[in-house]
Amino acid sequence: MSGSDDLFIREDPIFVQKELLEINHLPDEGRIVGRDEEIQNLANAVNPAIFGQSPSNVLIYGKTGTGKSLCAKHVSRRLTSTANDEGVAATFAYVDCAQDSTETQAVQTIAATLNDRSRTDIKIPDKGIATSTYYKRLWRILDECYDVVLVILDEIDKLEDDDILMQLSRAGEAGKIEGCKIGVIGISNKIKYKEEQLNERVKSSLCEREFVFPPYDGTQLNRIMEARRDAFRDGVLEDGVIPKASALAAREHGDARQAIDILRYAGEIAQSRGADRVTEEFVVDARERAETDRFRELIRGSTPHSRYVLQALTVLSLNEDNQDGFRTTEVYDVYKEICRQESSDTLSLRRVRDLLKEHAFLDIIEQSRHSGGSAEGSYTNHKLLEDPEVVRDVLADTIE
Repeated sequence: MSGSDDLFIREDPIFVQKELLEINHLPDEGRIVGRDEEIQNLANAVNPAIFGQSPSNVLIYGKTGTGKSLCAKHVSRRLTSTANDEGVAATFAYVDCAQDSTETQAVQTIAATLNDRSRTDIKIPDKGIATSTYYKRLWRILDECYDVVLVILDEIDKLEDDDILMQLSRAGEAGKIEGCKIGVIGISNKIKYKEEQLNERVKSSLCEREFVFPPYDGTQLNRIMEARRDAFRDGVLEDGVIPKASALAAREHGDARQAIDILRYAGEIAQSRGADRVTEEFVVDARERAETDRFRELIRGSTPHSRYVLQALTVLSLNEDNQDGFRTTEVYDVYKEICRQESSDTLSLRRVRDLLKEHAFLDIIEQSRHSGGSAEGSYTNHKLLEDPEVVRDVLADTIE
């Protein structure tokens, strides 16, 4: 028995509240740093819900790790509490559209989240009923239980179509619900989501307010991690650990999620090496692991052609490692060959150019304009910001 006891650590020497460093942790208000203006803007948009009126529909844009989901959940939670204090029955539902990407999956998640069986006696099975039936049950739940509901659609650009947006944004107008008001908060990393993926009818009803969340700077990232210092035992973190982690994240992406990951991974490395303190050396080691995870998260749920385009640039980078970037036409030629190997129809050059811009917006690649003189004109070069071997390995796990 003693041998079995020695296999496990009974008391964690590094962490005391590790959940403060988990991605899905919703921190207390005092731990939300650098987003006061964004929180206030979002609160103003949904404020009518406190009086039982229709909140504005909102689209939030920004790079990964800029606090979009965090602030949407925080404002929704505060709104629910404040409205209930005013005698208004309010709540919110959260949908990860990268996971629930079909209309049926999304409406099922919303209905299951909002349902109160003790009041409605309505069953929401995981599967096995028609999409229209899920909607009918959802409308009943809303009218029987709530005055106002917010629906957060995270990574909204991962939805296969915008049918659910039409249903939610026009439920009242279409007479599907009578007493309940619905507000939609859509969240996307794609700055051109509205122009490229929404039809005109949905745009007119959904895009009432739009906000862009900028990346965090080094000072903000430092404050974000200081607010989570008590995830560790007293005295475990060396003085330079948090400044080092925040500087690395700010220099590369301004990504709070990555900064927190670096801090957590540094603690885990200290654990695995039997150290009693987290040092700057562990931060450097943790940064590589966090960068790989960040990239994996960025392409999670992306379209096949988005990955094919990235794979094309990766192939070029691996074969010509001494070249500082590649023209769009070079990337397109390799992309077409990948599509042929995958038995997939190719997209147009213009659409591939747009996909490259999306990768640049997410800081996966870097774009630069060049002049080829009167003979060639101007052109764009594309360069991977990630290690090509890392990109290759991650893509190998995601391309079916």
